[in-house]
Amino acid sequence: MVFLALEEDLPGTDAGAFAPHLEAEAARVWTLQQQGVLRQIWFRQDRSAAVLLLECPDRQTAEEALASLPLVQQGLIR
Repeated sequence: MVFLALEEDLPGTDAGAFAPHLEAEAARVWTLQQQGVLRQIWFRQDRSAAVLLLECPDRQTAEEALASLPLVQQGLIR
């Protein structure tokens, strides 16, 4: 199945809080791409947000993949 995920910053997050985790985020995104889970990623121009296209056998697997992203784990995005 194909899933579309729209990233949102969580309310009250400080823009500076992202910087320490961006390298780990990029590494995890690369890993998910290499595994064939993350098929495509786009970045919106109208605001700071990403759009992700995932290919997973079910919704639970897609949610687990998204939950593995460092920015999600740090409580900065959902």
